[in-house]
Amino acid sequence: MSDEHRKSLTALVTGASRGIGRALVIELTRRGVSVFATSRDTSLLEALQAETGCAIASHDLLHPENAITAYREAVACFSSAPDVLVNNAGFNTRKTPITEATLEDFELQFAVNLRAPFLLCREAGRDMSQRGSGHIVNIVSTCALFSNETMGVYTTMKGGLRDLTKILAKELRPAGVKVTAVFPGGVDTEFRAQARPDYMRPESAAQLIADAIFAPDDVAVHDLVFRPMVESNF
Repeated sequence: MSDEHRKSLTALVTGASRGIGRALVIELTRRGVSVFATSRDTSLLEALQAETGCAIASHDLLHPENAITAYREAVACFSSAPDVLVNNAGFNTRKTPITEATLEDFELQFAVNLRAPFLLCREAGRDMSQRGSGHIVNIVSTCALFSNETMGVYTTMKGGLRDLTKILAKELRPAGVKVTAVFPGGVDTEFRAQARPDYMRPESAAQLIADAIFAPDDVAVHDLVFRPMVESNF
């Protein structure tokens, strides 16, 4: 990637109003990337826009048509497909054994954690393949690397996203498109009911993800795994 191209990179980031997504938008714009940020929270997006100058659009990815709309709006904003797609949006409705999980738990987490990334990967993959360049980054979780009781539904969806990412990496490689699966361990974000200052800061995670995006042209970061010092779940 030439220095000039690095300065003109464009990126679509979902789940951008909080946590890793917000920190990543700040980090990418600091590095000169033009970012189109989406999330459900309009007020937080507007604050992020004021801080970084990113373009924004509010979309609830529970609805499949919103994922397609968000992608098309990003294309319109940049006048071309984004150079980078970051599927960061995700949530866990509750911790519960599979035997106590409800159909609503399953369907809500499927919609945001797997279906929305699938749709965005499909749209971006088509455009990036045609162009012959691009980078898809899917934020998975270290929970997809081990079996964690009481998080069966969430782990199932993140495991699906892990496998989707690995397949995409093979399918899109011949077209010159990079695909990265990111596996963060514990991060101290609002995703958690209680603060965990012993976990990683969102800014630390964002720096590592941005480094993968800015890797040299001859390097493909397939799996990016990182954890706080207090974790050893491997």
